[in-house]
Amino acid sequence: MSESRIDPIEALANARHEFGEHGGVNMSIETSTTFTVLNADTMPEVFQGEHGPDQGGCYLYGRHYNPTVYALGKQLAAVEGSESAYCTASGLGAISAAVLQMCNTGDHIVSSDTIYGGTFALFNDFFPAKMGINTSFVDMSDLEAVDKAFIDKTKVLYVETMSNPTLRVADIPALAKIAHKHGARLIVDNTFCPLMVSPLALGADVVVHSLTKYINGASDSIAGAICGDGEFVGSLMDLHLGSLMLLGPTMDPRVASNISMRLPHLGLRMIEHSRRALYFAEKLEAMGLDVTYPGLKSHPDYALFKRVSNEPYGAGGIFCIDLGTAEKGNRFIDTLQNDCNFGFMAVSLGYFDTLLSCSASSTSSELSDEDLEKAGIKPGLVRIALGYTGTLEQRWKQMEQAMNITGTV
Repeated sequence: MSESRIDPIEALANARHEFGEHGGVNMSIETSTTFTVLNADTMPEVFQGEHGPDQGGCYLYGRHYNPTVYALGKQLAAVEGSESAYCTASGLGAISAAVLQMCNTGDHIVSSDTIYGGTFALFNDFFPAKMGINTSFVDMSDLEAVDKAFIDKTKVLYVETMSNPTLRVADIPALAKIAHKHGARLIVDNTFCPLMVSPLALGADVVVHSLTKYINGASDSIAGAICGDGEFVGSLMDLHLGSLMLLGPTMDPRVASNISMRLPHLGLRMIEHSRRALYFAEKLEAMGLDVTYPGLKSHPDYALFKRVSNEPYGAGGIFCIDLGTAEKGNRFIDTLQNDCNFGFMAVSLGYFDTLLSCSASSTSSELSDEDLEKAGIKPGLVRIALGYTGTLEQRWKQMEQAMNITGTV
């Protein structure tokens, strides 16, 4: 990690801790949907934006701000190094709210051509049809092509820190310069890389997360977050034009409490996810398999990832194997689950157990065959989101067993 960057776990540890209402070491869960004031004159001032959580500790309504969700937002701001943050009911809720706060009808987005399928559908189908906002999809590794994709109405450059599922690494400093040259803002989805990469320190304007994944870590809650400067996050809650306030992707305070309780061991989890993924990727590559993992020296973005990443969190818990055809890929993950007890055939990632999927027919199925080919998502690409249950030796033996059963090597 660069000496100029602060370790996000250190920042989280130094962040102001929220004690419980009666002095509990854990913050209280505030489940009220609405909030009282002590004096009648205060209520109109709250509605006019003169009072809020940081202006006298006033709250208005659960869709606007909630104390428990607000406290989680401050913790995530510490993790990402942002002035402010607020949480949403899902990752897509965070993405759509952030983009819509920046874009109006007729505006334009430049996006990576390799992104989560739900985000692709939002940009490619929903926004043009419902909002009149169009998107140009570009290979983010081709900086010249990214630059040329901008037009006068471009307001947002959107990229994933590590592309889903091809695991290409975004050159965030270079992309930020391009966006800012054109008067646009760079939004980075950092879902795959919490702690591993700090996009705001590299020049990004806004970071979004699907908290459902690594940050939550137990696959039991859907959640999202938007991290940015105070002015932008505040604008999301504007009573007249705030996308979070008016579209209402509200996080439940019970979910916020659960996620907050898991943040202290996020660093330990990310280190172990990464340690195991590197072990598997190196051994599988040595056996002659077509493996993609940013921690491998053979990865096209290995040097870039080393330059933008934070030690000691590694290169993440996801690696991919290209088995050539969908039939071979599906048979392999079926064997891993049903014959070898290696993991579960399920989408998502960041779970403590391993999740297995063939991306072209699952998390990227919103893309057409042409778009899949353009994005480099092949039919036999198996995405393995490696967990940390069991011993490493046990899990490797199960992987070898599956390869022997399927004749993979």
